[in-house]
Amino acid sequence: MRVASCGIHGFHETIGLDVDEIRVFWTLESDDPAEQTAYRVVISTSENNLTAEATTDFDSGKISTNEQRNILCKPSRGFRSTCNYFWRVTVWDQNDVAIHSLIQTFFTAYPRSQLLPPYSMNQKYMPHSSLIFRTWFEDIENKWKAVWIGDGGDKPLYLRKSFNLARRPSKAIALASGLGHFDLHVNGRPASDHIIDPGWSNYHRTVQYVGYDLTAHLAAGENVLAAHLGNGFYAGSGTEEDRFFWPMYEDNTYVRYGNELCFFAELHLFYDDGHREVIHTDPSWKVRKSATTLANIYASETHDKRLYPTGWTSSGFDESGWTSAKPLTGPRGLLRYQSQPPVVLHDRLEPKSVSRPRPGVVCFDLGQNASIMLHLSIEGPAGSEIIVRYSETANDDGTVLMPDPLFKDFETKVYSKIYLAGTGAPEDWRPDFSFTAARYIQVEGVATEEGQGLPVIRSLYARHISSASERVGSMKTDKDDVNALIRASHWSLSSNIFSYHTDCPQIEKFGWLEVTHLLAPASQYGFGMEALYTKIIYDMIDAQEPSGLVPTMAPEIRYMCGPLHDCISWGGALCLLPGLLIKYYGSTWVIPQVFPAAVRYMEYMETKERLGGLIEHGLGDWGRDIAWGNLQANIETAYYYKCLQNTAMMAKHLGRTEEAAKYEAWAARVLEVYNRELLVTDDRNLSYTYYTSRDNIGERDCQAVAQAYALQFNMVPEQHIASVQRAFLASVSDNRIRSGELGLKCIFETLIDLHRPDIVLAMARQEEHPSYMRFLRRGETTFLEFWQDECRSKSHDLFCTIHEWFYAGVLGIRPQGDAYKTFKIEPPYGSEFKDVEGHVNCPYGRIRVKFRQTSEGATLDVSIPVGTQASILIPESLGSSIDVLRWHETVKVETSGQYIVLRNGSYSVTFQ
Repeated sequence: MRVASCGIHGFHETIGLDVDEIRVFWTLESDDPAEQTAYRVVISTSENNLTAEATTDFDSGKISTNEQRNILCKPSRGFRSTCNYFWRVTVWDQNDVAIHSLIQTFFTAYPRSQLLPPYSMNQKYMPHSSLIFRTWFEDIENKWKAVWIGDGGDKPLYLRKSFNLARRPSKAIALASGLGHFDLHVNGRPASDHIIDPGWSNYHRTVQYVGYDLTAHLAAGENVLAAHLGNGFYAGSGTEEDRFFWPMYEDNTYVRYGNELCFFAELHLFYDDGHREVIHTDPSWKVRKSATTLANIYASETHDKRLYPTGWTSSGFDESGWTSAKPLTGPRGLLRYQSQPPVVLHDRLEPKSVSRPRPGVVCFDLGQNASIMLHLSIEGPAGSEIIVRYSETANDDGTVLMPDPLFKDFETKVYSKIYLAGTGAPEDWRPDFSFTAARYIQVEGVATEEGQGLPVIRSLYARHISSASERVGSMKTDKDDVNALIRASHWSLSSNIFSYHTDCPQIEKFGWLEVTHLLAPASQYGFGMEALYTKIIYDMIDAQEPSGLVPTMAPEIRYMCGPLHDCISWGGALCLLPGLLIKYYGSTWVIPQVFPAAVRYMEYMETKERLGGLIEHGLGDWGRDIAWGNLQANIETAYYYKCLQNTAMMAKHLGRTEEAAKYEAWAARVLEVYNRELLVTDDRNLSYTYYTSRDNIGERDCQAVAQAYALQFNMVPEQHIASVQRAFLASVSDNRIRSGELGLKCIFETLIDLHRPDIVLAMARQEEHPSYMRFLRRGETTFLEFWQDECRSKSHDLFCTIHEWFYAGVLGIRPQGDAYKTFKIEPPYGSEFKDVEGHVNCPYGRIRVKFRQTSEGATLDVSIPVGTQASILIPESLGSSIDVLRWHETVKVETSGQYIVLRNGSYSVTFQ
């Protein structure tokens, strides 16, 4: 057995942790049957001390357990500030043999200080050296030293600091933030592969900072730390040339968190002799305006190559024309480490076709709709003006098109403008601080070959921009149309995951909350989502209002009205995500922080009850019949019930037994009212029990979504489950989709439970909408916002719940215990699928499944990680002969009901 990997719950990167305790995890691998029987976690500021007996900062001691996740490490005095820590896991196998992990590291920032020093723009009247600030500068080693700086304006700018080092440091860590977004450079090179750091947050409450390891970049002599600062959502603007910026109030003023772009950084230098040095932002830094004169997050940028100061991030640059930075007050929010994965560039998309609809206009089809940053190389005379437009839809001649007349601004007012410097060589351009979703690119003022009196495009391609979260799943089938749907679903999901989970990277870019919990089961098959969900929970806590209401989006950039502001199937993500983090990742890290907010939200929702427990004021099954608010009592009340259950669960975890009992009783009351008002048991015209809606009060109906919600939320009395399942199947017997985004998830999950892939496929393949395959038949490569042929947005992830069905219903992998500690493999026996294979990197390691079936039987090749247990469904029609091989040797296995039970290893299972 060996320790394959280690990590810290809730953190993707670990350079700048700002907490006094952590929860760690690890994965194990073994070629032979193996089991962990004990572990020990040791943390120290000295790598040499990891093997010592009692000189560490934290030592769990040897703990006899097979637990590998959610292991609390809490030093008695917390973690020291700006300190490098080493940690190691030792596990013992079934033979009591000790196995050590590789040594892990993390760097702390200031766990007990979130505010910056009181050095601001009022220095003339209230110097920071004033006696009233004396206590602030006590214990300074545990407090931030940097100063927010800028030029006092709201246009993009460059900042740089040149400094000399007498010797090369043994370690160099930078902690930095810039609002709205910034790119950090050191000695002429990017500090990392991050794009648009830091993550978007409510800057009045929280400002994220980012950590960078610059050890390999620094040397003795002159060094340069440089930053490029852009607007983002912090100080958004679209006033130049009437460019489009979405978050606008009714009086045509823009939503802003602040009016001055600002930046701070601390560079911590460590030397082998124990000496330490800190270089930080202050008025000695130099600034100047950027060659990017407009940086609008909605893909409107203006960049003038003639203004670009070549070499400004490197040593030896003449900065005599630059001005001294101004100390600024900065944002109001407290500092928090950027715990979620950074945003980075992924796949390279090359044009599949080129058209020239008219002189000076060249159009490109990338062949794939996706969230992108464009890369363009053009050669031409100085001052040449190039316009770039983006679109998810194109006219017949290839020019960009916005099919929704209400959003024509995205066709006419969203564009990038580049002015060439005329160097006589190709000039490269990529947006600095903006992105969009696009498949079609229209470039104006150019040609593709010489002799037309226009600048010439030398190359054009796009890079997919998305979260750096681990890509954990992949699968394929023997059905081409299903594979195409899998690809479209993956691209739709990936194009909406950034420092928050949006539902639209082109039009809104908002942090709508329903997609976080609705798509959690689907997303976790494709992406490592734990750290991002943790950050989103912090966003919701920041967004909560004094009344306890959690709005429908977080961060909340624009106030919405009515149910678009107050809807539990959106805001309830506050209570739902902690349960999902336990289910999929075994992590309780956020519970102490989120529980008080959950209590306040439930108290708020209690004031909205009707008939003693129903909730009926939300958006219903959004997206059905184009955003029709139906089935509110069924859907909103089900989420209310689940939120109460999760609040009780969190109370139990925290040892608050009386409060847990209170919320359990509260949930039971809501369940009783739900069944009293909505469960129909006396309809003589139907042979089954069913749930009705209250859409038309006094009338009964039997809709598939109503049955699916009751079944998936475990709200059906046990004696009625089989009958409600019959009602559900009767409601979908014509294989038509009658749901929006909320209902779709529960419909697919119910069809997974009932092992009916035939119905899902028939629904997806309908000729007319609602239909998934109609999207693809019309040439789309991602999913649209609504069940329409032409939408304003064509990279929406609202309908990506089918992604869960691909992995759970076709590949057959379904988690049971927390974090896949136990899981089921239930292939689609008897279906049209004859060959399916894929994998999911679950929290314990890789689960691999290859499923084949013929007229004689079915074969499963499976790999099961150490620390987990798989239950493989035995097909009813093929259970007479079962052979299980491991390394080509027959092994005896245990069974449990309809399932074969297997532990770690690779197996071949044959049913005949």
